[in-house]
Amino acid sequence: MVNSTPLANRPKIIVLDDDPTGSQTVHSCLLLTQWDVPTLVTALQDTVDIFFILTNTRALTPTDAADRTREVCRNLKQALAGAENFLVVSRSDSTLRGHYPIETDVIAAELGNFDAHFLLPAFFDGGRFTRDSIHYLVVKGVPTPVHETEFARDSVFAYSHSYLPDYVAEKTKGKIPAGAVERFTLDNVRSGSLERLLTLTGNRCGVVDGEVQSDFDQFAADLLTAAQQGKRFLLRSAASILTSLANLGPQPIQDMRQMVRNLQPGSVIVGSHVQKTTAQLHKLLELEAVMGIEIEVDRLLTTDPKILVAEAVQQAQQIFDSGKTSVIYTSRKELQFPDAAARLQFGITVSETLMLIVQQLPVNIGFLISKGGITSNDVLSHGLQLPTVRLLGQILAGCSVVQTAADHPRYPLLPVVLFPGNVGDDDAVAEVYRRLAGL
Repeated sequence: MVNSTPLANRPKIIVLDDDPTGSQTVHSCLLLTQWDVPTLVTALQDTVDIFFILTNTRALTPTDAADRTREVCRNLKQALAGAENFLVVSRSDSTLRGHYPIETDVIAAELGNFDAHFLLPAFFDGGRFTRDSIHYLVVKGVPTPVHETEFARDSVFAYSHSYLPDYVAEKTKGKIPAGAVERFTLDNVRSGSLERLLTLTGNRCGVVDGEVQSDFDQFAADLLTAAQQGKRFLLRSAASILTSLANLGPQPIQDMRQMVRNLQPGSVIVGSHVQKTTAQLHKLLELEAVMGIEIEVDRLLTTDPKILVAEAVQQAQQIFDSGKTSVIYTSRKELQFPDAAARLQFGITVSETLMLIVQQLPVNIGFLISKGGITSNDVLSHGLQLPTVRLLGQILAGCSVVQTAADHPRYPLLPVVLFPGNVGDDDAVAEVYRRLAGL
């Protein structure tokens, strides 16, 4: 099943992505929003060595995330039909939020016999790097251990440690003690890790430093060489290691204006509620050619969502008719819930409401920007109902662009920007809008 190309010795890289933003450093590959066996076979036969299965598990409860990952892996096993030349990546957030070790445990149980699994959370384009096994986020120019940032206080995925061996011990509840974690420091990575990789067995846990892309280029080369010698590895990573593994080269999209349909105004959907997104939203709403539509999410506790949808759709049409771009955003105050499960369930209700709006936006919009990882996943799978879509590249570092097919029933050839919630400076969303609007 695995693709035969001039790079036949390179494995097919299969990425289970817990939202669609993990493809933010590659291009030209397929993104799958469904994972039935025929769709997986199509992706395995694609000429590009990497593809992404958008599982959206970060939006699910731990039990549902495990069930979905298990379903994907069992279908994958059928699609692979005994092929061995593949590498599995569980792609998640570069600020350490996500269902670890739930997803990697399920993948190991279903696809099995891994010699090691590695945590590589660095995302260089977004200012996230790992040094001395401590994971950092650059905040206003200052490298800050991630446990000191807002992301560590996430209402669903909170954690207490930036030192990755301690993070592993915390998340595995001591099943993997910090002292049992293999540390690949910068010195190890830069001097070469092949010999050490060949000694690992029994799904040993490793954490890998990286400050710049060349660090991961070196580690990826050693990893792939070890794989060619029979070693089987599982990765839990952010996006930057995928750049090195796929080896596609850069293909940023600089001029998007010619892709905008009939040079018409567009729409922006903002679901993410992290502080970075809120600051970006405020900057965007300062622009003269956009108008905001606030979805007051607390009304969903007492009001039929269809009422909110009808109001927003009517406003979006009026804004489009006036020649402006609508910015549809959820209210910024985060509501309190008795537990994480209730928070996730309400998040599903909010997303379903937003997707009903996406399905009824003005039919002639020129472009769509989706802000937030989970929001972007839902835009592709539910709002636009795309079983597969090909990634074109990036409009800004970390921000991917896809385009709907020519035969899409409502929005043919619509350019869609997938903008992670935690990426970019305060002006980044406004800058993407300006590029699309030709400003």
